[in-house]
Parts: sequence; structure tokens; C-alpha cells
Amino acid sequence: MTRVFYASTLYGAMSLAAAIDAGLFGDRGERRLLIISDNTRAPEIGDPVDRVRGFEPLRHRFDEIVHWNDVIAPMHPSRFVPRAAEVPMLTLLIGEQLGLDEVSELVLESVAVAPARTIGSLIRECPITVYSDGLMSYGPTRDEIAVDLGRRIGRLLYLDLVPEISPLLLREYDVTPQAIPDSAFLKVVAELPGPVVDGAVGAPVIIGQYLSQLEILTAGEEAALHDAMVRGLVSAGYRHVVFKPHPAAGRSHVRPLQETAARLGVRLTVAADGLPAEAWFAAARPELVVSCFSTALLTARRYYDLPVARTGTELALDRITPYQNSNRIPATIVDAVVPELRPDGRLADPPRLELDQLVQAVGFCMQAARYPELREVASAYLATHGPRRYFKNRRLEAVGLVAPPAYRSAVVRRTAKLAVRAARRARDSASAQRVSAAIARQR
Repeated sequence: MTRVFYASTLYGAMSLAAAIDAGLFGDRGERRLLIISDNTRAPEIGDPVDRVRGFEPLRHRFDEIVHWNDVIAPMHPSRFVPRAAEVPMLTLLIGEQLGLDEVSELVLESVAVAPARTIGSLIRECPITVYSDGLMSYGPTRDEIAVDLGRRIGRLLYLDLVPEISPLLLREYDVTPQAIPDSAFLKVVAELPGPVVDGAVGAPVIIGQYLSQLEILTAGEEAALHDAMVRGLVSAGYRHVVFKPHPAAGRSHVRPLQETAARLGVRLTVAADGLPAEAWFAAARPELVVSCFSTALLTARRYYDLPVARTGTELALDRITPYQNSNRIPATIVDAVVPELRPDGRLADPPRLELDQLVQAVGFCMQAARYPELREVASAYLATHGPRRYFKNRRLEAVGLVAPPAYRSAVVRRTAKLAVRAARRARDSASAQRVSAAIARQR
């Protein structure tokens, strides 16, 4: 009997380890196989999860580790989606290659997209548990899940980063959400090797993301965002700042920030050690953690009781497209609950609102057909707070929460289309008459 786990990030592997330690997968009476994939654009030049510095303390929880990239080479994990006719054959081949006789449970992240969706379709006839991807668990399911896959999902494991709200993810499949105990996650973080703090104890930390690679911001805008964070910290009186770049962003954000720090006379420490931000929080106890809408802001506040601040969430909320993009929920939550770092160094508290109602309203607008029961919640929120900041008029029109203006009503659009067609026919007819007249004159 084998229990199969899948992870693509160190944070995901840490969540799995915490769930295992908390007994959420029962006693260790069966083989544990961990499938790892590297979903970055160029996995050939990077390190898979099990080869980064922080993974080694997690390894003993699994009996065997398999690299999905090697199994499906030369295909990229995010683009390998077998056709229906290929699934039975590939199920047998994958089962033989992974040594799967009978699978008791399959544990996946991001089940709506490849590679998790692909693995779920190829390792069949077993129940599925999904574990969350940070703050995205509070948002709606990203894409439609095939019925044969959805019916197998029994529970959602998630980190309870925002206790005021409950996950929307997979709610349409009646999946039971189950929180991973805080103590189990903190125990896993404590097992990781400690970062080299180098006199940076207490120094504020900027948590980098990779918003330009996600095409939410341009590279220049993301650099300007980091610049604004440093300037805000300098205005608040800090002279030593730590920058924790996102693993997927490489060092592309480091040089511009170093130049800014040099101009401002600020010491900049770059914590590019491959360890998660939580390891730095535990070791350095920063006086402030700043980011745009990183999940690390909430782990810092929830697990380490650290002050946190945001910068640039209003711009991100405006730029995230389409409206259904899963990053919208993390950006919304952070914008609604985390103070803003102002240019003068002050922290401005967010306005008070009903967070659970807001998240459900945004979730409805993102996936109205999937969560029709949330229409009344969304309508009530808009009646009280209006569409400011978190909603776009065109999206509200699309889901029927507001009526479109007269010039975009269905009747007006239909009339306009008919008028355009009539004008085109008249133009084509006139052109044909001119051609006929010219031919007649030549004769």
C-alpha cells in the first residue's frame, strides 16, 4: 500500500510535513512516495525542491522521492496534459515506473491545473486530499475540475492564516476543510537550518514576489514597488533593511534595490539562502515585515506575532487580469487586513469592514456560476460598502450585480451591430456600383 504526495515548492513540502506530524495521514504503516516537480520556466537550470537547503530536515518523512520532470521528460510539467485516449496506457506505465500496486490516498496541491491535475488523472481509483497554496485557499477554485477527479476529493488541508474566514476552495464539491495545526507548522520551521543573520536581528524585511513574471506588473513597476518599500522604511527611521527575494524571481530584483539602498545610505542585506521567509522570522525577529500581498505577511503576523505592512496592493488589484485570476484573493485579503506603509514611514490602518463578507463577494464575482449561493452576500456587501477598490464595474455587470449603462445594454448593442452591418452593406453596394460604372465607361 502506498500513499502518494506531490509538492512543487518548499513551502508546500513544509505544509505536508506539518500535516504528517499532526497525524492527518494516520500512522506510518505504509510506503510514502513524494513526487516533486519543478514548474519554473526553465527547470533545467534550477534546483528541484529536494535539493534546496531547507528540504533535508523534511526528507525522513518520506520513503522515496521521484522527480516528475524526469518521468515525463522532455515535456514541461505545466504543459503535459495527456489526451483522454492516452490516459489508460499512461496510467499503467506511470504505475509501473513509480512502483504503485495499490494507492491508499493521493495528496495534491493546485488540483485544477497541471501538473497536479495530470497526476490526479493518471493515478486513479483512490481518494484525493488537496492541501492549500497559502492565501489562495480562501478563494474560489481556479478552473473547472473534471467530474471524475472532483468526486474523489474528500478534504482540503490548509494553514489557518486568517481565522476570521473559511476557505472557498473546492466548496462546490462539498469538500471538508481541515486546518493544519499551527504548532505542527511551527515545529517544521524550527527543524530547518537557521539563516545567517549577520547582525540583522530586528532589521525590517522586504518580502519579494515575482509579479512581473506573473505579468501583473512590469519589471519597471515591480522595481519601483521595491524602491517605495525601502524609501518608506528609511522615512520610518531604519538604516538596515533585509530583502528576501522570491525563489522563482532569481536575483533580477536585487541589483536595482542595491542601487536604491546605496543612494539612500542604507545597509541592505540580501537573504538569498533558499530558506523560507518563516525561518528568517524565527531567527531574526524583524521589527517590520513589508511586501505587496505575499502569504508571508500573514505567516509573520499569525505565527510570529510580527508587525506587517503592505505597499502597492491597490495597483496590484487594478492590474490583476482577468478578474478571475487566483492572485486576486490574496491581494484582497492583504489589502483589507494589513496596514499600508506610507511614503513618510507611517503605517495607515485599513478601513474596518466585514472581511468574510468581502472575500465571499469577491469570490462570487470571480466565479459566479460556481458559487450562486453567494450572490446575496455579494449584493449585501456592495449595498453597504459599494464597489470601491475591490470590484470592477464591467465584472459586476457580467455577473448581474449592476445593470450596464444604456450605451452597453443588450438592445443598444444589438441595434448598433445591425446599424454597422447595414452601413457595411450600403458601402459595399456603392463600391460595386462604382466599379460597374467604371467598367461601362471603358467599354
